[in-house]
Amino acid sequence: MNLHTKIAAPALFSLLALSATSSFAGRPLAVDDANVNDKGSGHVEAFYQRLPGGVNAYTISPAYGIMDGVEIAAALSRSLGVNTTSIQAKIRLTESKKAGCNFATSFGLSQPNVSGAGTSNFINGLMTCNMDAAGSVHVNLGVVNPPAGAASTGVWGIAYEREFGAVTAHVEAFGQENAQPAFQIGLRTMITKSIQIDGTVGSSNNESMYSVGVKFLF
Repeated sequence: MNLHTKIAAPALFSLLALSATSSFAGRPLAVDDANVNDKGSGHVEAFYQRLPGGVNAYTISPAYGIMDGVEIAAALSRSLGVNTTSIQAKIRLTESKKAGCNFATSFGLSQPNVSGAGTSNFINGLMTCNMDAAGSVHVNLGVVNPPAGAASTGVWGIAYEREFGAVTAHVEAFGQENAQPAFQIGLRTMITKSIQIDGTVGSSNNESMYSVGVKFLF
């Protein structure tokens, strides 16, 4: 076992439980919404995170609408010297509404490149409630199932976002069971019709964290 593996092993599942699902949330949110890309449309997100404990994380995540109401996505993340590959399918269960709530579900797998680490799987229930000009609320409830021999972990999140002209701001809280929640605020804006830039600042376990990212739409 090398030094990176020694560092990663104790923290690996804790990071996976929070990042396996949030890697697929629309930047800069960690809490996912109940919407999907239109059929034939997609995006690629690339972002850097400074996590609690001074941990650096880098992620690239493409997503594509393969049919009406169904989106597939992948993510490649690197943190603590460990590369983690994740895949997800997201299904919109009800139509999106400008004023009202809609629902979706997402599920997928995560695999770190650590010998013997095994594959984790996750499933989430997603709700988005739009309130016209007053903004939107997103709620997530899910479970991360680690490799055999470890207990499942419940994960959750709630976020509120609202447009202010060309800028959209959000505030959110998210976490896993038996752990302190994380809090985060963020901003995003379109610099062209197909390029978004964004960032967040927040706190988890009384330690600061932040992220910066870019999103390409096609």
